[in-house]
Amino acid sequence: MADGNTLWYGRFEGNPNQALRELNDSLPFDQRMFREDIAGSRAHVEMLCEVGLLNESELSEILDALDVVEKEISGGTFQWAATDEDIHTAVERRATEITAAAAKIHTARSRNDQVANDVRLVVLSEIDSLTRIVHSLVQTLLHRAEEAHQEGLYLPGYTHLQRAQPVALAHHLAAYCWMFLRDIDRLAETRRRTDVSVLGAGALAGTSLPIKPASVADKLGFSDVFNNSLDAVSDRDFVADLLYSLTVVGIHLSKLGEELCLWASSEFNYVELDDEFATGSSMMPQKKNPDVAELARGKAGRLLGNLTGFLATQKGLPLTYNKDLQEDKEPLFDSCDTIRLTTIALTGMIESLKFNGHSMSASADSQEIAATDLADFLVQRGLPFREAHSVIAGLVRESLDSDAELTDLVNNHPDLGPEAARLLQPGVGWARRNSHGGGGPEAVTEQLAALKAHVESIS
Repeated sequence: MADGNTLWYGRFEGNPNQALRELNDSLPFDQRMFREDIAGSRAHVEMLCEVGLLNESELSEILDALDVVEKEISGGTFQWAATDEDIHTAVERRATEITAAAAKIHTARSRNDQVANDVRLVVLSEIDSLTRIVHSLVQTLLHRAEEAHQEGLYLPGYTHLQRAQPVALAHHLAAYCWMFLRDIDRLAETRRRTDVSVLGAGALAGTSLPIKPASVADKLGFSDVFNNSLDAVSDRDFVADLLYSLTVVGIHLSKLGEELCLWASSEFNYVELDDEFATGSSMMPQKKNPDVAELARGKAGRLLGNLTGFLATQKGLPLTYNKDLQEDKEPLFDSCDTIRLTTIALTGMIESLKFNGHSMSASADSQEIAATDLADFLVQRGLPFREAHSVIAGLVRESLDSDAELTDLVNNHPDLGPEAARLLQPGVGWARRNSHGGGGPEAVTEQLAALKAHVESIS
């Protein structure tokens, strides 16, 4: 006879092959859902009692048994059995050992709707946790931006990794705040679509028993309940949504990490890393490496792999439940854990950074970087921008090809002169860019006020 401890043994005479067991079992990674699984079981049996499928005595015994199971798992005393295919099997098996009444837990329920609901509860919890962590990073960036603004720090902005125009350091840091705020918006939208209870969909077609799915949804704190049982058990869009949202967070972390790697290099020398967030070399004693930033950059590939892999898993699945869907949990858990740890570490790194304002301003004050200001000077005197661009480009080229200083060339040019030459003085260029959303001090003051209000509104 087949092993009677599996939930599906009745159809088979023999026990499953060991290779099948190892391939099929998800317990090694889904046991982290035990709290969600037990919460769903509590809500389910309470509903069964409401509709008369359990009596009060049975309900009390089952709830007590589930309490024991939760304490055993959380306390590390739970005895896992070889027949525990997944967390659902393990919880139900142990509860039934405690009380025979627990054999009724699975009434009007399938592992198909059970696991889908568990994963939704996990995703809701993870979104709330990760939103707080990303929000903390935004607050740290905003705090450092406000400090930099008070100190009047500025640096070159870059295009193609070439010095382009000077901007306030606060402006640069605020750019990442807006990126991560969009990430928080995406997480919130993903949460809205996840916030639907699917318990009651059964294996795929509902049940003939008089259940109340809305009651279960209410007990678990869901905002809505499913409308189509086929879609309910097969839908993993919300997992893909979260994987995508976290991948974008990871890409933003990667971009920030890349810039910190550049800024910490001897060639840039814009920041000094705190010893707590740097490593050394096993061979070269002078090294101070930005490993946190490098790993933030490197983890983006892992996140992309989780997303694309899971999308590929789903692409050819017919309705409804297929075992392929078991592949949702490992990328989901991994991406959540990766973003959590990376964001916390990068937040600490940024919080402890020392900015080298002298190196930043020295790079931003090079005469060539003021070329656009010179062109704008000519535009304000009526010259079309394309002609002004050509005039200034010619002067820059002449300066680079000869020993002549750009200041002297500008000073002696008939259409420019001493007034234009003053635009090449240190600190002048970055202070002039005060159009809405620009990198000058007045525009940045307005931006930081708007940013602070936005951040506080989602606290």
